[in-house]
Amino acid sequence: MIHYILQVLLFQLLFLAVYDVFLKKETFFNYNRLYLLGTSVVSFVIPFLKIEAIQQSIPQEYRVQLPAVLLGNATETTTNSSVLLDEVVLTQQSISWTTILLGIYLLGLVISILLFSLKLRKLYLLKKSAVLQKKNGYGLAILQESDVAFTFLNTIYLGARLSAAQKHHILQHELVHVQQRHTWDLLFFELLRILVWFNPLVYVFQQKIQALHEYTADRLVASKDKAGYYQNLLSEVFGTTKISFINTFYKSSITRLNVFGHSIKFRGEDGQVKNRIVMLQKSNSKKIVQLKYLLLIPAVCAMLFYTSCSEETRNEESDLLTKIGNLQTDISSKGQLSEDEFKALVKLVAENRKDVVFQKKEDGYNEYQTEDLSSVPFAVIEKVPTYPNCSGTNEEMRICMSKQIQQFVGENFNTKLANTLNLSGRQRISVQFKIDQTGNVVDVRARAPHPDLEVEAVRVVSNLPQMLPGEQDGKKVSVIYALPILFEVNE
Repeated sequence: MIHYILQVLLFQLLFLAVYDVFLKKETFFNYNRLYLLGTSVVSFVIPFLKIEAIQQSIPQEYRVQLPAVLLGNATETTTNSSVLLDEVVLTQQSISWTTILLGIYLLGLVISILLFSLKLRKLYLLKKSAVLQKKNGYGLAILQESDVAFTFLNTIYLGARLSAAQKHHILQHELVHVQQRHTWDLLFFELLRILVWFNPLVYVFQQKIQALHEYTADRLVASKDKAGYYQNLLSEVFGTTKISFINTFYKSSITRLNVFGHSIKFRGEDGQVKNRIVMLQKSNSKKIVQLKYLLLIPAVCAMLFYTSCSEETRNEESDLLTKIGNLQTDISSKGQLSEDEFKALVKLVAENRKDVVFQKKEDGYNEYQTEDLSSVPFAVIEKVPTYPNCSGTNEEMRICMSKQIQQFVGENFNTKLANTLNLSGRQRISVQFKIDQTGNVVDVRARAPHPDLEVEAVRVVSNLPQMLPGEQDGKKVSVIYALPILFEVNE
């Protein structure tokens, strides 16, 4: 999940960079609106898209199954390499990081919903206190003792203190928001702000599309009376309610701008009025500039290439495990797998191009795990990855590497977690990691009965020293290792 969130953030950042550098200053407001809405959604979808052709074209990776790591002072007592540890005194129950993170997310979600509810309530109270009028296609709410001006859905809110001239220009401006349904854009991003409240880029998207709404309305209204519209923008600082999903007529700024030869100093915090006047002064962008939107093609292709290369698909493995599970259910009444049943499983696996590692007990086979064999077996690698200070033939280096990794994990793994987590019985941690073309240990993943065991396994394996990378056909290749860590805690 964390990897997915990081991908979304990366893609949204790239889309925003393209917008700011190439599209922000153009007058294709409708296209820019579609761009911001579309890319904000696409960034959540792309991480799920995998292109098989790209996956098959990348350099081949090799997979190695390492022997199990035996933790503590226990000795191997069974044929499935389980390890018996000294009796553990159960003292306390820890809370996993997964639980903590989930709790933080839910707390943020509740707070976001409450804040949104408060905004709706504030808007409801404003409307309740206003004098409502029905117009042709929209509603008008006159706010007594106020000079605010904004739009929500199909209702325009105007302060009674505004002059008749101001109301005329503002009403035309806000009517554009109603006709083009700008509120729905802001509500969409408000929903994203609730669901992914921890993502700061969603707030950036909302701010940019809100500014775009103002540019659109300004240009349409000012086309009829630009000088009068300028004067109305600059004549007075209008108040506004701080609600993130309404379209407001005015936001103040701090800067200077030349308008009709006069240097004007703005007050406030965000520069919105200055930006609106700058966009009003711009000529319409030439149609050929629309070719800039083609930049989306290489950007999306790069993202798809990244997602296709960064994670392997698991559909085949899921289907295989289902078939194995069904077969095992049929023979579960016998307790173990006989030799014939074991061969049937091996045949099923071979047909699906998977390697299943079986653990044999006294009367048969009753455990399995799968490993992807879409790459060339380890035995044909010309030069295996090498642990520092290991040397000799491929086989000698393989044995040396296996022993060194076992020793490293055994010395650094915190076996006291069994005590801290109140664990009992046999614990199996399956770790997968990759030694890349530079010899670094990357892409460490773990599966265990408890999330804290996964975190500890990832921590230890990630600290393995840099290796000499493997080679095949004279080229450095990545090698994926599967490392089981087994120990059993007595009751």
